[in-house]
Amino acid sequence: MKIAIPATASALGVALFLAFTLQSEDRTVFMPGSTSDGHHQIEGSCDSCHRSEFASADDVQASCIECHGSQLAASDDSHPKRKFTDPRNADRIEILDARYCVTCHREHTPDFTLAMGLTLQADYCYRCHEDVDQERPSHVGLPFDGCASGGCHNFHDNRALYEDFLGKHLGEPDLRDDPFVRRIVWLTEPGHRLGAPQADAPAALDERASQVTEWSGTAHAQGGVNCSDCHARGDEWRDEVGIAVCSECHADQRAGFEQGRHGMRIGLDLSPMRPGGARLPMHAEASDRQLDCNACHPSHEYDLEIAAVESCTGCHADNHTAAYADSPHAALFTAELDGSGEPGSGVSCATCHMPRIEHAGVVHVQHDQNDTLRPNEKMIRAVCLDCHGLGFSLDALADDELVGRNFKGRPSRSVESLDWVARRAP
Repeated sequence: MKIAIPATASALGVALFLAFTLQSEDRTVFMPGSTSDGHHQIEGSCDSCHRSEFASADDVQASCIECHGSQLAASDDSHPKRKFTDPRNADRIEILDARYCVTCHREHTPDFTLAMGLTLQADYCYRCHEDVDQERPSHVGLPFDGCASGGCHNFHDNRALYEDFLGKHLGEPDLRDDPFVRRIVWLTEPGHRLGAPQADAPAALDERASQVTEWSGTAHAQGGVNCSDCHARGDEWRDEVGIAVCSECHADQRAGFEQGRHGMRIGLDLSPMRPGGARLPMHAEASDRQLDCNACHPSHEYDLEIAAVESCTGCHADNHTAAYADSPHAALFTAELDGSGEPGSGVSCATCHMPRIEHAGVVHVQHDQNDTLRPNEKMIRAVCLDCHGLGFSLDALADDELVGRNFKGRPSRSVESLDWVARRAP
């Protein structure tokens, strides 16, 4: 027996469903298809990309540039919009309209989405460079879809791959004799340093003694930052300290954090990312951890050694991370910690994925781990060349199996671009 449901009741149910969903952070029910790996953490925030119900290509482009414009500028984008609006290249727009990000990176098309969110066929370079073999004999016979996969070119960022740069680094040894160490120097006057007797946390606060002990050994105490500087707002004491308080002193770090996978949700006023929502392998026990400042920097300790390795390995469960403990890099880090290695000579997870950079004369940690991650050639100038030669770096990063072993062993791949540049040199 069928029971008839009045149309008004059905409409009411739909209305209530829509009202509830539109108020919810999760709007994935409206998506025409899943998002790319780069955007899936924020897929519940539709209006971050679609600023209106019927957004034009220019509207969506504005959203892309709002998030990624600074990264393109920093990389000196090798295919900027102006290249395609130049009248001399106007005919190229008919082939590949690269004035718009969505020409190459279309969301919600999982069946067509390749690495880096690319939704074009892999031969897209050929469409504009079909005569490259006439200009460069070295390219005769190369596969039409091998420009990027050979470790030679990247559409937006060629900071470590352009010919002049390759020419300057010919013949370098695998390992430099004088590794460059990027150290953070704490510029504090002795009179500013604080210890446990100077702590101004309320005496009645639970666990005050242990927290003060932890705090007294940190850079905060060494730099004169007392308990009330973080916890007090006027006459009000707050036990919980959020990212807004941290960013009062660490604005650059927050900006980088919100650009990367770890903090991008916070940057869009969504709830913090949880490892359980990641598409990469993560440890089950870390699934519900909220990724904010204190997720990697435990409250009151702010131990950079913990943040540099343990915070990473506590969540990530991929082969590369699991192999770190037995890697040459980890051996250097262990030696530095036990005093048998030179200060700054250790190589932690953060050394490569959150390197120290200089901005306006101040050295700080880049908290956008994507800045040196995908494509991995981006880390060559910022990280690898501190210790290694360019040829070794290119070969190592192009060897997926070696990356999986966390660089234990030698590269089995050989990127030929350095050899080609050497042959072209006068």
